[in-house]
Amino acid sequence: MSVVKAKYRGSTVYFHVLAELVRAAQYRGVTTYQDIALIMGLPTTGNQMSQATGQILGEIAEDEVIAGRRMLSAVAVGVSGKPGLGFYSLANQLGFIDTPDENLEFWAQERDKVYDAWRRPLPKPGSKIGGNG
Repeated sequence: MSVVKAKYRGSTVYFHVLAELVRAAQYRGVTTYQDIALIMGLPTTGNQMSQATGQILGEIAEDEVIAGRRMLSAVAVGVSGKPGLGFYSLANQLGFIDTPDENLEFWAQERDKVYDAWRRPLPKPGSKIGGNG
């Protein structure tokens, strides 16, 4: 069952943002919410930017989890260098964390699992690396 209402799923912008996240993960890096906003043709600050980037990142993260992978949005960060509250809220809704005390540890572990899942060369099909386990 989906917890994130679809707004961008299947759109060109969805796949452009997905590609940006995959690229960041492949190089064990991050991308910023501002980078995502630019891809989406949005201003790099303000409520519209925050809402739209949070929405698309939530859709992508949930879709990745449904597909048996990890929250790819773990490689998207704000100016603080860490994810925003929406990342942790979705992680809670998806059953990954229970309390805010777990947030930073969960993010670091999730980011590393995303790096492992998308590293170059890609893991062989059927490999457990980066799965939900």
